[in-house]
Amino acid sequence: MENKQVPHGRPPRVLLFPFPDQGHVQPFLNLAEFLSLAGVHVTFLSTHFIHDRLLLHSNVQSHFETYTGFVWKTISDGLPDNYPRLGEKGFEFFKSLHVVTGKLLKDMLASGELGSDLSPSVTCIIADGVLAEFTNNIATELQIPIIFSQTSSACSLWASFSIPNLIENGELPIRGKEDMNKLVNGVPGMEGILRFRDLPSFCRVTDVRHPNLQGATRANQKCTQGQGLILNTFEELEEPILSHLRTHCSNIYPIGPTHTHLKLKLAKKEVSSPSSNSIFETDKNCITWLDSQPLKSVMYVSIGSVAIMTRDELVEFWYGLVNSRKRFLWVIRPDLYKEAEDGKNVPEELLEETKKRGYVVGWAPQEEVLEHPAVGGFLTHSGWNSTMESLVAGVPMICWPRQADQPVNSRYVSEVWKIGLDMNDVSDRKVVEKMVNDVMVERKEELVNAADEMRKLAIKSVSEGGSSYCNLNRLIDDIYKINEQPSIHAVGDH
Repeated sequence: MENKQVPHGRPPRVLLFPFPDQGHVQPFLNLAEFLSLAGVHVTFLSTHFIHDRLLLHSNVQSHFETYTGFVWKTISDGLPDNYPRLGEKGFEFFKSLHVVTGKLLKDMLASGELGSDLSPSVTCIIADGVLAEFTNNIATELQIPIIFSQTSSACSLWASFSIPNLIENGELPIRGKEDMNKLVNGVPGMEGILRFRDLPSFCRVTDVRHPNLQGATRANQKCTQGQGLILNTFEELEEPILSHLRTHCSNIYPIGPTHTHLKLKLAKKEVSSPSSNSIFETDKNCITWLDSQPLKSVMYVSIGSVAIMTRDELVEFWYGLVNSRKRFLWVIRPDLYKEAEDGKNVPEELLEETKKRGYVVGWAPQEEVLEHPAVGGFLTHSGWNSTMESLVAGVPMICWPRQADQPVNSRYVSEVWKIGLDMNDVSDRKVVEKMVNDVMVERKEELVNAADEMRKLAIKSVSEGGSSYCNLNRLIDDIYKINEQPSIHAVGDH
């Protein structure tokens, strides 16, 4: 999509508002660049906490300066800097976003504070589906069109959307551990696939009135009530589930894999690469280490930006990796441990063996790592960004899902797309060792062939004329059409 000529004055001004977390901010920055490349003026709204970390650890400031009309804005999440925003404090964080950030957002929109001289008023909001409950209400009240963007898979969104049905037919709450491996019947299109253990993590409650379950249910219902729904997936990967979603939200834009899609767009413009988009300090020395490793010999290990491990889990994984006798690159964030002491006193034999065959970093440039010819497998938490990045790289996965959408993603990777193995909730050194050897040796050919077929489909979808390519063009056309509606300019124009 090239820059469009705006026949009647100002270009569209789109407000992008992601949930404040690495896994959400990254795809929203990709979306910001898609829109900017098409001549849309973008206001990127992030919390002070996230914005400060982006400025510290990425090149987003200088990268987006090249786009006319791009504006950074920040908003408070209502919490002090040192407050833990996820994990056990996650509910308080969500509550603060709804109460404090929601009111501030409404005031900023109403006052015209989120525009610029070139395009003073927000003509469309693209909000994170996780925040749909309050952003949809604000957009309705201020009469601003809103499109939602979900950073999860279509299959996990559909499973979440089906929660009221699961409650109504008595499948939730889950009755006990003995039921975890039983199949779920109440998610249309997933019969015979999804077990209770594969449902989104917020379904693991003993009371269906639990605020986490109810909040997720409300947000998922609301995100189908905007003018459209953007998904980082592609038709060929999730077509059966997208068909079910379209019965509730007819206007869906599957535009993924967005990171690959964006690289192709930028290459056409002869721009070298997207912005780095990380809120963590990235250690690029691991690429130099990978350069010295044999082809497809390294197991890459990362459980994402949020998940934490106990010391027992950490040590079991470590023994499993070491005992597999395979090379490994492991991302161990400084905040990976459940308690500050958990990462200390690691058995000396593990440290010694790691020096021989392993490399440990605080944070890695993941896309670059997965595309590296030395990487032959990915032990992942099954976050959707990681899943898509691994899929496009053609790297088979070992899935250790922790929360939210990850159990559903893991099940689909292993049982539907057959491009990886599902480790469920297990953290046992013998299981880790066996699965590493399965991916790297015993089942290598089978998994690599399946992953390569999926990689080809993904790249085709974002190439010229592909499904995601056409859906992105349609999204941008629709944003320009919204801009031509004269009533929209009432908010913020003074």
